[in-house]
Amino acid sequence: MSDQVYFRQLLSGRDFAVGDPIATQMVNFCYLIGDAATREVVVVDPAYAPNELLDVIAADDLRLTGVLVTHHHPDHVGGDLMGHQLSGLADLLAKAPVPVHVNRDEAEWVRRSTGVSATDLTPHEHDDEIRVGDVPIRLLHTPGHTPGSQCFLVDDKLVAGDTLFLQGCGRTDFPGGDPDAMYASLQQLSGLAGDPVVHPGHMYSADPKAPLSEVRRTNMVFRASSLEQFRSMFG
Repeated sequence: MSDQVYFRQLLSGRDFAVGDPIATQMVNFCYLIGDAATREVVVVDPAYAPNELLDVIAADDLRLTGVLVTHHHPDHVGGDLMGHQLSGLADLLAKAPVPVHVNRDEAEWVRRSTGVSATDLTPHEHDDEIRVGDVPIRLLHTPGHTPGSQCFLVDDKLVAGDTLFLQGCGRTDFPGGDPDAMYASLQQLSGLAGDPVVHPGHMYSADPKAPLSEVRRTNMVFRASSLEQFRSMFG
């Protein structure tokens, strides 16, 4: 499948939204996942400069068929970020009306954050699968950072959003955050079969990606051997 999978990791402030001070400070990753044969592609978390992302897709001779949302925060989908209005999902849909795949528990949060219509959103359950061309993508519900946070497993890659970084995990003190749920989600990811390469939602470490085995070995969030220890460290 690897030869068939088209996959690009794009860093805000460097690969798109260059010169945008918020994009540069927040160091978000956006992802393009597609089928190299059919030339279909989905975009993960299109914030800051969706028109530029559409230009990247067009330059690579691809056709956008959907959006995957890890969670509703404005630096991932657009909306109001502490008084700063970020471009994102709504602007992209105005140019390219495609299905937006969200976890069912995140749908209302995404709608309120972005202003898109509920009919724009396709809600999913844990472990649903979508296909981009002939490439399957598993949708994993990983609450904790937000109620409907989700990660995406495609080929040998785990797009982890703000659930798991190479160092640390997403904060649980924002509205909808839950440290107990985060612990369970991290345990779920830790137990994934094989050794997928973790692709996080932000570049909070020197490297942009790392095998899950390496993340388990070096990331302090996996040092807690029980929920009680995790609560004392991160609750």
